[in-house]
Amino acid sequence: MAQQFPTWGPRPPLRRRRVGRRRRAAYAATGALLALLLLAGAAAGALYLRFDGNISEIDIDAALGTDRPEDEPGESLDILVLGSDSREGENEVYGRQQGGPRADTAMVVHLAEDRRGGTVVSIPRDTLVHRPACRDADGEEVPAADRVMFNEAFAVGGPVCAVKTAEAMTGVRMDHYVEVDFRGFEKMIDALGGVEVSLDRPLRDPDSHLDLAAGDHRLDGETALALVRTRKSLGDGSDLERIQLQHSFIRALAQEVRNVGVVGDPRRLYRLADTATGAVTTDSALASVSELTALARRLGDVEPERLQTVTLPVGYDRADPNRVVPLEPQATGVWDALRADVPVPEHLTEGSDAEPGGEAEPPALSG
Repeated sequence: MAQQFPTWGPRPPLRRRRVGRRRRAAYAATGALLALLLLAGAAAGALYLRFDGNISEIDIDAALGTDRPEDEPGESLDILVLGSDSREGENEVYGRQQGGPRADTAMVVHLAEDRRGGTVVSIPRDTLVHRPACRDADGEEVPAADRVMFNEAFAVGGPVCAVKTAEAMTGVRMDHYVEVDFRGFEKMIDALGGVEVSLDRPLRDPDSHLDLAAGDHRLDGETALALVRTRKSLGDGSDLERIQLQHSFIRALAQEVRNVGVVGDPRRLYRLADTATGAVTTDSALASVSELTALARRLGDVEPERLQTVTLPVGYDRADPNRVVPLEPQATGVWDALRADVPVPEHLTEGSDAEPGGEAEPPALSG
């Protein structure tokens, strides 16, 4: 049965199953992470060398050295998950790259020490932050900058700069890094056999070529990607609108993986594991099937009702209403909660424009 996507107020009509949209890649990176790791876990006994060779890796620990936040004691984990809008290689079919690849979806996934709970914190791509000095693809140092969009860090210095910026912003040490691009996301959805969603009214977007009637749908990879890239059909089309929907897709995709039932089908298990391990780039410490398997088992222990999803508390920037800035002290409180390994208190998101009912809530969509 398709999971229902609840609506809020008079806003866009997707139930919790709707899915984010944005000018570029707005896919549910955390859902992709859950799918990847759970599938890798299912493939624990199959062809390690074959699948190890699939995984692209970045040695972030070596690049960043010791100039990082202290790792909190205990066995909690924090993972930076990015969705890249790269148009290189197979991704050329999605259009020309305007400037360097950017991270249009960014989430910090916190897995609790007790292994039963977790928190996903979405960072809006348009959030203005301080970016530390980073090195570009040629090894040249790019000076630090203030009031730049969070996703600019990835464009400037790739995964290493993205992790460095996330750690400077949050004060949380990232134990791991996972990146999924357009094509990787699409392939993973197809390998799963699609994802079931339910819409409470039609959803159409000429830009993403999406045309879905109200009701239940099983989306293939191409349609799922179009769905999560759509933005103009909902609210003000902002990144904040997109993220609210994205959290719904996380749960839908994670549930799909849990229901897939492929352990008894060796050929399908192989295909899924091969696709999943080939769809991502990770930090070097995570870039093996054995490590992915261990993390998959840990994710499998998380109870769905204890997987908390929040968006970093933000407000529209007064100088540039197309950008947002972290609200203080709420934003700091969110990162404090992760470091303390406790759920984010509900009051910290009150008054955030990222939440339904925020003080500067975007205009409602009609029609």
